Amino acid sequence: MNAPEGYRPCVGIILVNPAGQVFAGRRNDRPAGDPAAWQMPQGGVDPGEDLTTAALRELEEETGVPSSLVRVEAVAPVATAYDIPEAQRPAHWKRRYRGQAITWVRMRYLGTDAEVGIATAHPEFEEWRWTDARALAEGIVPFKRDAYRAALDLLGQPA
Repeated sequence: MNAPEGYRPCVGIILVNPAGQVFAGRRNDRPAGDPAAWQMPQGGVDPGEDLTTAALRELEEETGVPSSLVRVEAVAPVATAYDIPEAQRPAHWKRRYRGQAITWVRMRYLGTDAEVGIATAHPEFEEWRWTDARALAEGIVPFKRDAYRAALDLLGQPA
């Protein structure tokens, strides 16, 4: 993936259940009452890794859901770049990136709720739920809203 200069290549996972709801996790670094703490799984693309492989790896790392329990349905044709406010940029980025260029990958969940396991080796979420994609997009932190609207387009729900 070629991200614009200054942006970290990233994938976002739109995990859809049979009822058409999407997976949302509450970040463990945000207060429980903060509606913007809820997001879809996402993470960086490693050098030499294709988008689908990165998305499947990130999905398992963040939700415990293995690739055997999903069907990849679509990959967004372009990435959506967003700036992260400087005070919130991860320290491990060492000022290399001003934000992320996220490419969405839509997957159909084939498992049961009992097979989701957010207590992973490096947990990012404190709790999770199935939710309406449009409501999630409207409640996400403002700097990610355009990226989440791009996710709605990939779901066939124009923003």
